[in-house]
Amino acid sequence: MKRTLAAASLSIAALAAPAGAFDLTEMSEDERAAFRAEIRAYLLENPEIIMEAVGVLEQRQAEQQAQADVDLVKINAEDIFNDGYSWVGGNVNGDVTLVEFVDYRCGYCRKAHDEVAQLVDTDGNIKFILKEFPILGEESLISSRFAIATKMVAGDDAYKQMHDALITFNGNVGRGSLTRLAEGLGIDPEPILARMDDPEIDAIIQKNRELAGRLQINGTPTFVFEDQLLRGYVPLQGMMQIVDQIRAN
Repeated sequence: MKRTLAAASLSIAALAAPAGAFDLTEMSEDERAAFRAEIRAYLLENPEIIMEAVGVLEQRQAEQQAQADVDLVKINAEDIFNDGYSWVGGNVNGDVTLVEFVDYRCGYCRKAHDEVAQLVDTDGNIKFILKEFPILGEESLISSRFAIATKMVAGDDAYKQMHDALITFNGNVGRGSLTRLAEGLGIDPEPILARMDDPEIDAIIQKNRELAGRLQINGTPTFVFEDQLLRGYVPLQGMMQIVDQIRAN
């Protein structure tokens, strides 16, 4: 905040007089001192101007970041929306595409899970893509490896069942707990466990991490709504508003 205030104050000083009215480098020491004193007195008398300038600066920065995110999504669109290995659900022909970078041990991913499902199910016209992005330790990585192996061995429907189970699972993640989880879903765990060390799984996770790096994603959940990047949890109502805005444009 101090840096932002300082930047705002400098901006005010720079705009205090019309361009070309005088050259600060040619002012005498007395003139420069008087000029500084005048600016200081004005700001002390009107401190709300600083916050106004800060607000304008933050708005401009937010707009610049949003445009930068649009550019990042555009450049990486093929890897985001058509990587050939991520699970795709919802309405595969929907008019809005939602992509989520998810970590199974992430509290906010868990919080968002039911709301994202409600959005996709009730809307009926959203294509939903899941990106495995384990960043919170060994159990996150094991969970993602098991989920991807499930998709490889048992198909998309089994993957979605396993995804939903893993995102709500509260115990320690290991061979025993994953075996029980799969058996509870009616899925044979043995071929999945045998597939977990497949180099193809390593490649998928690495590609997702590289994509996240290019998109400047360092946390979960992160959502891509068409050309918008949303870093962090977004409540259901907020997601619904974003979908409405996309359709209105």
